[in-house]
Amino acid sequence: MLAVLRNRTYRHLFAAQLIALVGTGLATVALGLLAYDIAGADAGSVLGTALAIKMVAYVLIAPAIGAIADRLPRRALMVTADLTRAGVALFLPFVDQVWQVYLLVFLLQSASAAFTPTFQAVIPDVLPAERDYTQALSMSRLAYDLESLFSPALAAALLSVITYNWLFTGTMLGFLASAALVVSAVLPKQTASTAPRTGGAYAKATAGTRLFFAVPQLRALLALNLAVAAASAMVTVNSVVYVRDFLGLSAGVVPVALGSYGAGSMIVALVLPRVLERVSDRAVMLRGALLLGLVFAGLGAITAAQNGGWRWPALLVVWAAFGAACSMVLTPTGRLIRRSAPADERTAAFAAQFSLSHSSWLLTYPLAGWLGAEAGLQAAVIALGVIAVVASLLAMRLWPAREPVAIEHEHTGLHDDHPHLTDATRAAAGWRHSHGIAVDELHPTTAPRVTSSAVGS
Repeated sequence: MLAVLRNRTYRHLFAAQLIALVGTGLATVALGLLAYDIAGADAGSVLGTALAIKMVAYVLIAPAIGAIADRLPRRALMVTADLTRAGVALFLPFVDQVWQVYLLVFLLQSASAAFTPTFQAVIPDVLPAERDYTQALSMSRLAYDLESLFSPALAAALLSVITYNWLFTGTMLGFLASAALVVSAVLPKQTASTAPRTGGAYAKATAGTRLFFAVPQLRALLALNLAVAAASAMVTVNSVVYVRDFLGLSAGVVPVALGSYGAGSMIVALVLPRVLERVSDRAVMLRGALLLGLVFAGLGAITAAQNGGWRWPALLVVWAAFGAACSMVLTPTGRLIRRSAPADERTAAFAAQFSLSHSSWLLTYPLAGWLGAEAGLQAAVIALGVIAVVASLLAMRLWPAREPVAIEHEHTGLHDDHPHLTDATRAAAGWRHSHGIAVDELHPTTAPRVTSSAVGS
């Protein structure tokens, strides 16, 4: 898997991602301490609102960036996002009002909503070979999991010798280093669009979302996002409740539970590149989603038990299984989007995935917390488990067992020298050719042998 790091451009971009993730992790710890200083006992409410603002920024800003990304240099967009995040981190230690925290969190997460989809869309161009790209996806999954384990430990070590305000300085330096690494990377030339986007701002901002609803396997991905969100919300929101209230263990054990989830995810990310050489993305992702239902059943059995020393190790196994199943769904996602979106639409497609997946978390996070607090853990397990199972079954129904490699179709209304017709042959009504799935102004539908009259010739 480490062979992809021989590619200088990818090595610099991966290092930029990793350093930025660590910086974000330090900021998360520091924000909690800052909220306590400002709000005292209401710090939990402040942090909850800040997390909601984070999700809203992801859902709203990513599509807007996708609408203009094809007209902006990708390197400049990512560097600007990093510099914006560094600037926000610089100001955070000086805030003394809750509204200032909310404003800066919105700016910080808006910049992340610009950086991440653009970064994700660049990697397929940097690593065009399927095997290399698959290894890069696994590396990215490992980076997220390692950051969730490493950043809190690093923050704890730093807090033993410095005050939390200095953690924001570490965050700022991380984003500046990320920007420097992006500047040093030689990015491939952007693919020129053969079908320039038409329509107003709304049409451009929703182009990636419309692609998701038009392509069958991307419609299935929407359901898979919801299944993963149900499981990850259960782990993220209720781990502390299971450890402290349900099992009566100390607060120091909570990271062990979260680490178990991360370990399960990392193990799958390590083995998936070899598995995906022999097994289709559909088989891996759908099996991972169906596994979530079984894991929820196991969690329900643990939750129903009133006592027993076996519950703690059983919970660790369940959390690891959740991590493994989620990784089975999430790791191949980039491959699926790369195959389903034209090269010049990739940033819009990744932006749509970023926005739509976080829409699922925006639903499941508060649901996991509210049900667990008001109706009990078992109610939360049942509700989120039902969501995961229904979403998984819907994904199976939406995703065709056989994906068309190429769709034959005709174009009318295009000039003979249009760049999209390079490999086309004359047909009675226009030009006929075949290629992979594309949904844009030239291809408003994915139906085979479709005749489309297109503008922008």
